[in-house]
Amino acid sequence: MSIRSAAPALAAALLFGASTPLAKLLVGDVPPLLLAGLLYLGSGLGLGALLLARCVRDPQSAQQLRIPRSDWPWLLGAIACGGVAGPALLMLGLTLTDGATASLLLNVEGVLTAVIAWLVFRENADRQVVLGMVCIVAGGVLLSWEPGDAQVSVGALLVAGACLAWAIDNNLTRRVSANDAMLLAGLKGLLAGACNTALAMASGAQWPAAGTVLGSLVVGFLGYGLSLTLFVLALRHLGTARTGAYFSVAPLFGVGISLGIWPEMPGPTFWAASALMGMGVWLHVRERHEHEHTHEPLEHSHRHRHDEHHRHEHAFAWDGREPHVHPHRHEALTHKHPHYPDIHHRHSHR
Repeated sequence: MSIRSAAPALAAALLFGASTPLAKLLVGDVPPLLLAGLLYLGSGLGLGALLLARCVRDPQSAQQLRIPRSDWPWLLGAIACGGVAGPALLMLGLTLTDGATASLLLNVEGVLTAVIAWLVFRENADRQVVLGMVCIVAGGVLLSWEPGDAQVSVGALLVAGACLAWAIDNNLTRRVSANDAMLLAGLKGLLAGACNTALAMASGAQWPAAGTVLGSLVVGFLGYGLSLTLFVLALRHLGTARTGAYFSVAPLFGVGISLGIWPEMPGPTFWAASALMGMGVWLHVRERHEHEHTHEPLEHSHRHRHDEHHRHEHAFAWDGREPHVHPHRHEALTHKHPHYPDIHHRHSHR
């Protein structure tokens, strides 16, 4: 592992963490469900424009935009959980509980993401990775903890339910992460944004001023669209639990950016949380996982170069360009090298 490997997940956390203070600057009094819809729509529309520009510049890149039929159930499940159920549960929970409790409970998402990855999808984790996750989550709890304010209530359970929905979303998205990351994020944004916006308008929400709408769309494009694209790339190379752990540092980035916008001297809690999260990231970055493993035969399609895992022939006239995208088959292979639970290393461990 290296900082370069972790960079997409950390960049996704930075963009998502920045979206909270930026939204506070730009949005104002927008009904929460409508705000969620506009943020997702900004994600979908912005990424759609980038995809269109990419196809105009390189018409062959349009071949990357096909999602196999077998992947659609996983993708639709991810959108339903993370794009529709998650925001709806969170917004409902926020109306029934205080902000301190909600902020504290949002740290549960990283834990649930890792638990589902480890127990349900059998993703490998050693003690160092688990300890790193504990440090990151502890830092998030410390960052959002307000003694005496947090309490368990129906609203708190709804917020926890939103975290569970997002955790399921993260794990389902990992199943389709070999597909074009920008396309996956764009589809999520458009479908979830349209659904949440329609629900908000049906419940009586008033359409905000044009400047507020534009600001919401821009924040959504950066904090949700580009962030989710990077998150999918990280899922492809790092697996769900490790990506979720890195993404859990988003609140730290959010607080840091808030302090830059509204300057004040951070207290000891901020520095203690920073130290814990930094320790967690360091533990993950220094991980080394190496053993003899066997790749079972596998057929899929994704952007790749001809490395040690891609030694296949082409059934078409190849112009030699790399990286490129096409359906290809991996034959059985047994070897040993450092690796992580990416799309080619989802084998079981004894």
